[in-house]
Formats: sequence, structure tokens, C-alpha cells
Amino acid sequence: MMDTIEKLNIGIAGVCGRGAAYKAICESMPGVRVHAVCDTNPDALAEAAGSDGVILRYGRFDDMLGAPGLDAVIVGTPMHLHVPQSIAALQHGLHVLSEVAAAVSMEECESLVRTACGSKGVYMLAENYTHMLPNAMIDEMVRRGMFGTPYYAEAEYLHEIREYAVKTPWRRKWQLGIDGITYGSHSLGPILRWMRGDRITRVCCEGTGTRHNDAEGNPFCQASSTMLGKTANGALVKVRVDLLSDRPEAATNYQLQGTDGAYESARADGERNRVWLRRLSADPREWMDLEKLKDEFLPDRWRNHHDRAMTTGHGGSDYFVILEFLDRIIRPPASPVGIHEAMDMTLPGLCSQESIRRDGEWIEVPDSRGWVTRLGY
Repeated sequence: MMDTIEKLNIGIAGVCGRGAAYKAICESMPGVRVHAVCDTNPDALAEAAGSDGVILRYGRFDDMLGAPGLDAVIVGTPMHLHVPQSIAALQHGLHVLSEVAAAVSMEECESLVRTACGSKGVYMLAENYTHMLPNAMIDEMVRRGMFGTPYYAEAEYLHEIREYAVKTPWRRKWQLGIDGITYGSHSLGPILRWMRGDRITRVCCEGTGTRHNDAEGNPFCQASSTMLGKTANGALVKVRVDLLSDRPEAATNYQLQGTDGAYESARADGERNRVWLRRLSADPREWMDLEKLKDEFLPDRWRNHHDRAMTTGHGGSDYFVILEFLDRIIRPPASPVGIHEAMDMTLPGLCSQESIRRDGEWIEVPDSRGWVTRLGY
């Protein structure tokens, strides 16, 4: 436990890519030491580790797991490596913070759950969009009952990344080569946190057809996919993911409807996030600027860490991912993004891929908690 040691020794995989942001945050936090780094780029790895020899450097992930005194790892590598690397670390008894997506197949999900439930290490998914300031404020409003009972939500992740498929070839297959929702946790993360204790139990998905080819003339996946999901409590969720269409980026589009409130995020520059809450306005035609409610509904974690968080990426949300990871290690029930919550964000997207293969058929989404009971993990 972190509260019984002076420093938490962390190893960071993919430190020359996504892991670089996490390294900078960890180095700024008390009680944390970047103990080891790993990457397949030897020149950049040497620069990331520094010349003083304090940080151990490794070209192979499995070698880093043997670093003396290592307590936890951050997996910031391509998404098809997340599960094998997380499993390997958990089998070493290490705590794991994995970048999204949690897994790329149903089989991977079950293997990850089996390992996480049998390991003394803590597993957490690094879903950062839940911590973005507007989403955190809506979460605080939901927590205080301002929305009543949420029963409808939607999210859109619209971000053309065809250029990245050349720079990072793994994206060509895992994000741009599979029909359906391949990158859905940024959409589902905030929604499922707002719909406390709920999960999606069945989904259907349709696409727009293939509209773009890669440089070799081979078709990408369908340009835009939309998934509908029904939750255990009867709510309806709509998620659209589009990584191919030519258009301005709009990766943080959200809506939430409850019995006593409604929220619509800004969709373009110059627009404002807007909310209607029955307790503050009896007129259902009167939107309020979310920014003007900050004094009343800014969560304590943002109030206490605002300035430091805003020096980090994704609107400060990266900082809170690391903070939440540390909290989860010290006080395991403190974090709402453990292994089963990670599956709640991941399994609907995987099932959407089966649905779109079956012409939009509704597909049941398994509950990973049932796997634990069935297989006796």
C-alpha cells in the first residue's frame, strides 16, 4: 500500500509517445517516483530517461517488469498491446493504469478480468474525458440530484485521424479497419459516470458505408458508426464515432436528459456549454451558461487542484487520471474506474462491432461481474 512506503515507484511504457504526458505529471507529484521507462525507440528513450542514470530504461516491456522495487506501471502503448502488457504486469503483482481502449476483443476482456480479479495489483482504466471540467461539473450536478433521474444521453467523438494511420500504423487496423465503435470509452466514460450504477445491457449499431481509401487504395472501415444502447435501468444511450470524415474536430460532444434537467455541450468554437435545471429555472425554454454555475458546482477535486491540473493535457483531465490512480492504490474503493467499470466502457463497443456485422441486430452485452461468479475468479 502506498501509505506504508515513502515513494510509489512507477514504470511507464510508451514513454516516448503517450506515456510522456504521464511521466511529466508523475514527476510533479509528491509520493511518486518515475522509477523506470520503456519504449521501442532507443534514441528517444535515452532522452526520456535522462543522463543521470536515476531512471532505469528498457527496450522491452517484460524486462521492465523485473525492475527492482517497481510498484506500478502505466501502459501508454498502442491499444492492441494494452491487455497482454496489463496481464503481464498484474501477474507480477504490480498496479496497472492502462490507456484506452481496455481491450480489442471479447476474449481479451475475459482474460483481463480473470487476471485482475486474481492479482494483488490494482487495475484502472485511464479514461480521462470523465475528468474534463464541464463533464466533472455535470457529474457534480447529478451527484446532488439536480438532474433527477437521468434517462437519455448521447455522445459524439468526431476526429479525423487518417494521417495518424500513416504515422502510427497500428491505428490502420484497430481504429480505422474495423466497422463499429472501436474507440468508445471517451463517449461512454462520462455518460456511465452520470448514470450512476447503471450499465449498457444490449446494443445495436449501423454505419454509413465505406467512404474513404488509404494511400494504397484499400478501403477504411465505414466512415461513421452510430450505436444505440439500452441500460439495465431502462435509459437510452446514443454514441457516434467518426474517425474518417472530413470536418472540424468535435470530440467532446455530450447531451444528458433527466427528469429534472438537461445538458448540451458546445459543438463548435464560440458556443457555450448549456444546462437547464428545474430547481434553478422553472422555464424549460431558459438555458443557463454552464460556466456561470462554476462557483456553485465546481467539484472539490477541481477546486483544490485547478491550477496544477491546467498545466497538463486534455484540459487538465490527465492530471486527475493520475490522482485517481494513486487514490485507488491507497483506498481501492475510492476510484469508480476499476476492472468492471473498464469493461462497462469497453464491452458495448465490441458488441457493436458484432451488431454492425449482423446488419444492426441487437446484441446482448455481457456483465463482467457475472464472469467472476461463473468462473469463480
